[in-house]
Amino acid sequence: MKSARPLLLALVLLLLPASAPALGAPSGDHGRSHAKVVGYFIEWGIYGRQYFVKNVATSGSASRLDVINYAFANVAPDASGNVVCQLADPWADYQRPVSAEESVDGKTVPATDPLQGNFQQLQALKALYPGLKVDISLGGFTFSKYFSQAAATQQGREQLVSSCIDMFIKGNIGAPGAAAGVFDGIDIDWEWPGSEGNAGNIISPADKQNNTLLLAEFRRQLDRYGKQTKHHYLLTQFLPAAPAKIDAGFEVSKIFHYLDFGTVQGYDLHGPWESTTNHQSNIFTARGDPSSPRFSIDDTVRTYLRRGAPSEDLVIGVPFYSHGWTGVSPTNHGLFQPSTAAAPGTWEAGSEDYKVAKTFLGSGFTRYEDRRAGAAWLFDGTTFWTFDDPRVMTQKTRYVDDNDLGGIMFWELSGDTADGELIHAISNGLAHD
Repeated sequence: MKSARPLLLALVLLLLPASAPALGAPSGDHGRSHAKVVGYFIEWGIYGRQYFVKNVATSGSASRLDVINYAFANVAPDASGNVVCQLADPWADYQRPVSAEESVDGKTVPATDPLQGNFQQLQALKALYPGLKVDISLGGFTFSKYFSQAAATQQGREQLVSSCIDMFIKGNIGAPGAAAGVFDGIDIDWEWPGSEGNAGNIISPADKQNNTLLLAEFRRQLDRYGKQTKHHYLLTQFLPAAPAKIDAGFEVSKIFHYLDFGTVQGYDLHGPWESTTNHQSNIFTARGDPSSPRFSIDDTVRTYLRRGAPSEDLVIGVPFYSHGWTGVSPTNHGLFQPSTAAAPGTWEAGSEDYKVAKTFLGSGFTRYEDRRAGAAWLFDGTTFWTFDDPRVMTQKTRYVDDNDLGGIMFWELSGDTADGELIHAISNGLAHD
């Protein structure tokens, strides 16, 4: 699942080399003209899930999205040992032929076109929906190992950023400029600066300051190239929910000088890696929650606000999937109860797409809801699934409006129904706020 994202002035100024930009006025498009809708498209969804860029259009999602984050590109050493941007799956990204049946516009992409695959289809989607922007998301849980190494020096930061802009913004993929215009910005998904993520990740106590410096370098180079193209390129970062991870890795009061907005982890607050059932994405802390520390979206938002984040630049993450446990006691309709194992799932134990979880309602499960906490779940007497459905999503849009937040991000598009049930609820809710 998409995981958390990246979070003072005189000290950093002392550390900045002469060639680095000073911390100063925001260069992003700040101010909440409207609440944003941001959704992730997963590169590998074209395989087992059979979810193509075309489905973003046919589900009605494209017209309701402001930004698609394409997940993920790798950040890793090249043959010379320099940490640079790399494609994770070139076949899916730009090499795979696109048939008329699969394509956004109903046309076969000519074999002579140097740009095929998802990237070509994203370009075609943007032609149909000119207001839609697409960012390349760097890292994620699997590809964050080398961020710390790249961010540790000015040279490393410059090399990484230059490589990412060359590949994804200038579009030098397959052929010079072949992918130009596919991407409108860069999403940094470093999991996590200064604290543990995937096993084997490089971690340093200096990551917290270096994350800020890395964002400054991205902003500097994006703006420099943007002056040539007369285009503002987005820079966003995925930010974690846990206060310990926030304080270990993010200078919250500084990073928003460089970000257009930050997407805040609002899911995976609990899951089947724990033995006790719980909500994974509750808005507020539920009465009777036995966990310590307790987590909620509201707790996380207030943590960022206290540390200096602008409310209008906080975009709240929501899940298009459920977490499940089995062997659960029937007490309290299964909530806050011990379990024996993760519930079976289509792609991994303990997780299921919303479009699948909603079908459980016709097979012995009952829906329960805690309106005060802003959370719902399904239970059949032994198996428990968290359940963010349209009603819960609508409640979350009200929370965004009540707190003047920047919008909603979700992980990820293929988890929704074929007619975009969840994104319609989000879009409609934000439009009515």
